This record gives sequence, structure tokens and C-alpha cells, in this order.
Amino acid sequence: MVALGVWVIGPAGNVGACTIAGWAAVRAELLPPTGLVTAAPPLSELPLAPLDDVVFGGHEIGGRSVADAVRGLVAEGILPAAVVEAAPVRAALAATAAEVCRGVTGLVGWDAFERVRGDLARFRDRHGCAHVVVLNVASTEARPDGLEQVPATPDGLFEALRGGLRLPASAIYAAAALDLGLAYVNFTPSTGSDLPALHALALARGAVHAGSDGKTGQTLIKTALAPMFAIRRLQVNSWVSHNILGNDDGRALDDPGPRAAKQHSKGASLAAILGYAPESRVGIDYVPSYGDWKVAWDRICFEGFGGAQMTLELTWRGSDTSLAAPLCIDLIRLAALAQRQGERGVLAHLAVFFKNPIGSSEHRLELQWLALIGHLLPVIGADLAVEAAP
Repeated sequence: MVALGVWVIGPAGNVGACTIAGWAAVRAELLPPTGLVTAAPPLSELPLAPLDDVVFGGHEIGGRSVADAVRGLVAEGILPAAVVEAAPVRAALAATAAEVCRGVTGLVGWDAFERVRGDLARFRDRHGCAHVVVLNVASTEARPDGLEQVPATPDGLFEALRGGLRLPASAIYAAAALDLGLAYVNFTPSTGSDLPALHALALARGAVHAGSDGKTGQTLIKTALAPMFAIRRLQVNSWVSHNILGNDDGRALDDPGPRAAKQHSKGASLAAILGYAPESRVGIDYVPSYGDWKVAWDRICFEGFGGAQMTLELTWRGSDTSLAAPLCIDLIRLAALAQRQGERGVLAHLAVFFKNPIGSSEHRLELQWLALIGHLLPVIGADLAVEAAP
């Protein structure tokens, strides 16, 4: 029996593979926990699932293995070869490979739901997992038309699926996880669990879920910087952002449907923070030779006292995979904690991790962080009180 099972949708993608290998490397002290907010106070004081009592599995649709993906990360300079070749990491990758099933993609229905649900249930039961977190790090889906017509109750949803309704794969994964009472974390801008029927299903089954679209780079900067303009009452006239990337995420976003979903997610925060909507553009270009590295820049035109016109420009080069993996580890542990604490429904206090957070209208990074700490302080306090008791 193990304390925690982690089921990754897309384990052979860069983010999934880096999360799995990174978890094993941190556990074996082969890598420092850089980027993990759960590794430092006050969150390190939480009664989190231990890193050494976990089993990974997942659904994959591509032909690449998790080990292939990790070797690619070494070639890209994301992970050190010595770490990946170490026995604890090799063992973790081999164990995960034995637990990977064929996934579903596109618009799918009841048969896919039953198959995914069965895979998750067998994984949980085979390992005697006390808790299971399903993490979606698959490629971004296009958001189909007509989702507002999907029945708003779990019974209505399941009846419609049996009758031929088809949903995006991310929503089928979410439905299967929540129906089993598992945790579901949507690290993508895909539909996932953000449907009325799935919100209700989570409450009915005592499951927890969070999302959407992990906040790793450009939007992280935006949610930290935009409050400065709001606090100082400097009028932002335009905020233009552009991204150039070359990995599998970039390939998926070269399709207009997924790109539109990503652009909506990346643009959700600005008006919410400023209180008005400046002229705004978010460009995304796929350049294969960039590999796993992304170049992004922002040009902000704003107005000062007396109408003075000013600009601020930012450029950065980074790896979304390297930024995303520690967030995924944090989210897995925090979602598992919420399960253990008996929470249910949307984990709105995890908004700080997402570009377009479900259950929260707060986008300012510092206030999102304070909301997270405020929610968890009673848990931290209770745990410390137990430790201090004679």
C-alpha cells in the first residue's frame, strides 16, 4: 500500500516527464527543491504527503515513452544527465512506464469515460492508494462549441453521455476522476473539470479539483507587475505580449483552436487587475528550432502625470518545463492534503498557481499568495499544535 498515487495525463510530455523525474530526484536529494513553494516555510510545515511514498501512472496517446522524454530534457539542458542516470530516477521512470495506459483524445463519449474510469480504479486498487491525484498536463485542446448546452447535473451529464454526447478528452478524464472521489488538477487551459455538472459531481462525491492553466512565466510576471500600475494609478494604454516557443506545446498551439484557448487564458488577468481593459494582444508563434526554450516579451505603454507617454519593455528566455514541474509537484501535494482534510469541490485557494483560476476572481499574485496562506494557516496551526502536545 502507498499513501499517494499520481496519475498523469500526458506523462511522456515534457512537463509530465520532468515532474516524474524531478519528484524522484528531489526525493533522492539529487536535486535541490528549487521552485517548490511546499519545500519552504510556512508551507513546508504542512502535513504533506511524503515524497518517498508515491506511485506514478498515466494515460498517454503518443508513441514516445517517459524515458524518451527525459532523455530529450537532458539534450535540451533542462535536466542534468548525471541526475537522470542515477539509480533512483531510473527506477522511478521504469515503475511509471509499467503503469502507463493508452489514453483518449479529441471529442469522446461514454465508452471512453468507462475505460478511463476503469483504468483509474484499477490503479488505485492495485496499489492500495490512500489518495490519488489526477494531473492533466496534456497538450492544449480547442474549446468546442456548445459546452453551455451540456446538462448541468451529474445524472443529466451521464445520461447524455450514454445517449451519445461527446466531450473534450480533458472533461472525460475529469469526470472519471471526480466520479471516483479522486482529486483532479488541470494544469492546461483545456476544459477539464470546469463544467457545472462536474462542479456538482465533485461536491456529490467528496472530490476536489483545481485549475486552470499553470502560471509559469509571462503571465506570472503580468500578475506581479500589473498591480504596480493599479496601485500607482498609472493608466495602461496597451499591453502587448508575444511568445516564441518550439516544443510540443508550441506545436499544439500552432493550431488556431488550441491557440485561441491559450490566448484567452493568458489574457484573463489584465482587466481583472487593472479594473479596465487596455488594448491588449497575446501572440504565440511556433518555431521548432527553439526546442523547449521560450522567448517572450512584453511592451507596456502607459500614461503618467500630465499625460506623459511612457513605455516599459521586458524580455526573457526560459523553459516552461523547468518552471512548470515544481508547480506540478506542489499542486499534487496540496491537492492530496485537501483530500485528507476532507475538503470537497473547487480548491479556490490554489489560484496563485493558475492563469485562469477556477473558483476565484482574484488575479493579483500577492493577494493570491495571501489567500493560499490564509486558507492553510489553520491546518499548519493544528499540525504544530499536535506536534507540541505531550
